[in-house]
Amino acid sequence: MKRILALILAVLMVFALCACGQAQAPAAEAPAAEAPAAEAPAAEEPAAPAAESVTLNVVTSYGGDDGNRANFEAAVKAYEEATGNKVNDGSATSNEEWKAKVLTDFETGSEPDVLFYFTNADAEPFISSGKVVSIEEIRAEYPDYATNMKDSMMAVASDGKQYAVPSSGYWENMFVNKKVLEDCGVAVPGPDYTWDQFLADCQTIKDAGYTPIACSLFEVPHYWFEFLVMNNGTVENHLDIPASVDDETGAKWVAALNDFKALYDAGFFPENTLTASDAETVEMFNQGEAAFLIDGSWKVGYFTGNAADLNDFAIAYVPGKGERSASEAIGGISMGYFITRKAWDDPAKRAAAVAFVSLLTSDEVLSTFVTTEVTALVNGAKPAGLNPLQQSAADTNANITAIAGAVQDLLTAEARGDLFSNIQNVVTGKMTPEDAVASALALN
Repeated sequence: MKRILALILAVLMVFALCACGQAQAPAAEAPAAEAPAAEAPAAEEPAAPAAESVTLNVVTSYGGDDGNRANFEAAVKAYEEATGNKVNDGSATSNEEWKAKVLTDFETGSEPDVLFYFTNADAEPFISSGKVVSIEEIRAEYPDYATNMKDSMMAVASDGKQYAVPSSGYWENMFVNKKVLEDCGVAVPGPDYTWDQFLADCQTIKDAGYTPIACSLFEVPHYWFEFLVMNNGTVENHLDIPASVDDETGAKWVAALNDFKALYDAGFFPENTLTASDAETVEMFNQGEAAFLIDGSWKVGYFTGNAADLNDFAIAYVPGKGERSASEAIGGISMGYFITRKAWDDPAKRAAAVAFVSLLTSDEVLSTFVTTEVTALVNGAKPAGLNPLQQSAADTNANITAIAGAVQDLLTAEARGDLFSNIQNVVTGKMTPEDAVASALALN
């Protein structure tokens, strides 16, 4: 265990030095040349037995077009330099073809030593076949493994065990155009924002000649659906699926669709919400024509590249109603690092695999992968160099008190498509909320 800790510390030292070297301007690099003399003893001890060096086969979704590819490569380089081990990187872009290949590799005995993969039902085939090692089993030999993570945020498989050390995830929350709100005399919503305050603010914004809510009911009603369902229930029961339209959860969904219709009848959506694309309504928000937009963490990148002034935007809170607080959001961590049974049962690779995953999920390294994403880190991520919108998201996330996954992800594709297409029929009075929910459940 001590050797693993020393190895990880050595890797982090190399990683930190590499990061500092990249951050400094060329003129400031000269003094750093003195560092190797002091570094050598720390990195030399765990990497000394060159004869014991191994090659780890690693597969991740950090393919060439992934935004975190450079961060992954930097971490791998630091690991190799500090340990003397090599990484055979089989990373590719995450898509259905990639997922299918990963599963096929397990079926044919060609699985990697370490896998960065989805932690939901997609992982069940190789979990149920005993091809990956549980965190519980790893901790029996390496007690400190993944102890920098919140156990409550690590995915639980169908057998009740945890297998993957989580990386970073996603969040969904409310983007606000601060310039629009300022023109209307409306304050940026805080973590105690209520539904009644929101309705009053929307009316004020509408009366001032702006569109309160940027949303395409034609393409993306699902963000609002998630929060309206949670507003009529709790974060704890958000992932319940109705058995029928008449049960308690069915009534919650019906109430959510009634709230949808109330927003539409009040004229709070764009005039063309039934025909506009998501791109059109997002651009309406970006151009200062609308005040509020519910979207996900991925949309921060869009505004970073397209907004004229990021200081005009912020991440706030979706208004709370009933038992739900505005500080409760939709989010989750859908991917993590697995150590395969193949690597664990190989005496030459076991320690190397543990050290590799420990490095990639350490506070220091994971913080380089994070801008505003959700993490399971006990101490939280500490990303650097954030722009104003990213910093706003980080500040908001610091006040999030609970998250729940997206309930729509538990529906079949057919049920989900039917429900969201019928939201247009509900808001225009062509279908009752009860019929819309019943229609979707019949396909689930």
